[in-house]
Amino acid sequence: MFDLAAVIFALGLLMYLAYRGVTLILLAPGTALLAVVLTGGLPVFSAYTQIFMRNTGQFIIDFFPLFLLGAIFGKLMDDTGSAKSIASSVSTWLGTQRAIASVVLCCAVLTYGGVSAFVVAFAVFPVAAALFREADVPKRLIPGALALGAFSFTMTALPGTPAIQNAIPMRFFGTTAFAAPGLGIIASIIMFVLGLAWLNYRSGRARVAGEGYGTHADSPVKPDIILREHAQNEGFDIVELSAAPARDENVPPFWLALLPVIVVIVSSFVFIEMVLPRIDTSHLAQPLFGATTVESVRGTWAVIFGLFLAILLLIAGNWWRLVDLRASLDKGADASVLPIFNTASLVGFGAVIAALPVFHLISHAALSMGGGNPLVTVAGSVGLLSAMTGSASGGMSIALDTLGPKFVELAQAANVPLDAMHRVTAIASGSLDALPHNGAVITLLAVCQLSHRESYFDVFMTSIVAPLISLVVIIVLATLVGSF
Repeated sequence: MFDLAAVIFALGLLMYLAYRGVTLILLAPGTALLAVVLTGGLPVFSAYTQIFMRNTGQFIIDFFPLFLLGAIFGKLMDDTGSAKSIASSVSTWLGTQRAIASVVLCCAVLTYGGVSAFVVAFAVFPVAAALFREADVPKRLIPGALALGAFSFTMTALPGTPAIQNAIPMRFFGTTAFAAPGLGIIASIIMFVLGLAWLNYRSGRARVAGEGYGTHADSPVKPDIILREHAQNEGFDIVELSAAPARDENVPPFWLALLPVIVVIVSSFVFIEMVLPRIDTSHLAQPLFGATTVESVRGTWAVIFGLFLAILLLIAGNWWRLVDLRASLDKGADASVLPIFNTASLVGFGAVIAALPVFHLISHAALSMGGGNPLVTVAGSVGLLSAMTGSASGGMSIALDTLGPKFVELAQAANVPLDAMHRVTAIASGSLDALPHNGAVITLLAVCQLSHRESYFDVFMTSIVAPLISLVVIIVLATLVGSF
């Protein structure tokens, strides 16, 4: 029992210090080794070099191309003015009377195309502030609208999204980014409708009470050390951002700005369905290439292919708008390093905890919470660990690295399609991660210059309650009719 208390203490310390802004690169190994020392279950040095570092490194090997290309793509979308063009165009078409819907859709379009949610927050916030001010909607609702568009359905549910939360399950289940598209679309609709209904309800209540936008200092938020401390969990890095927003006269037309976003999704699907079947992948069975199968890598290859083409299109279509292409590429590449090392460190932390003798109690509890339904089991395990770490990708990686083979075994025994397991896993990772200590939540509130007390409740409703309801619906549907 003491060993279990020691693990819980280490997890609690990880959560608290992450909330306080301590970097996970130091925090994850420190708390992992603290659990080792308190339980006495493993040799300390061996646990660090042979378990923590090996698993941290393996995550970087598996997913660094996605972080790298995603960060470069986001940087180019920002530097070319494409992100601002999309945001401005959508808000103009929908008008101020639909200010909340405009902000949500702007974020959704950008994040579904692969732009970092952190970049999206900075790109869309000025547009959101102007729309909310003109419509006299309380500013405190802006974080909820940004979170709904960037942290929910486009991150985990929409089929084809290049978000890392949709990519991680592919390696474990042999699926693609388009796994269970019907279930994903239904979950997305539920999140969008419920989240938007909540925000409109809150806006209506405020209007009746005579509350408007309010008096705020809406000066542009400048990158500083405070934001850098919190931008660490989900691929958010302050260096992805330019020093100043793109000039209005220099932004591309809407169609050109949107085209790279479309290319990411369409080309990934085309690669899986048309290109890959024509490629000889038999060499993957050789030890030189990891003795693996194409099913374990095709999803990652497809996202790499899509992001690479989109980056080339961004450069070719906006050559004259890029003041310094080399600087944009360098800063984008630099921006990929901190996020992946932070997430990989969480994976290393989970691997150490999983190697402790006491972990069999934790795994038994996790595997028994489904009552024989593997969808409930994987959802509960992933959701719980995402909540503890304050990271959707970190919690999911810990759960799948430690229990992934068992989840597959349970799914096969219950005749549950792995596509459904993939989609439930992804949605579950984004259902409890946005707690107050989540780095993305802290950064979002900092960008909007609002406090947890003012705005977190709406973030909670749009990024936790709505995804949880959609998760329950999807589990029921997948249990009754399977994957579609």
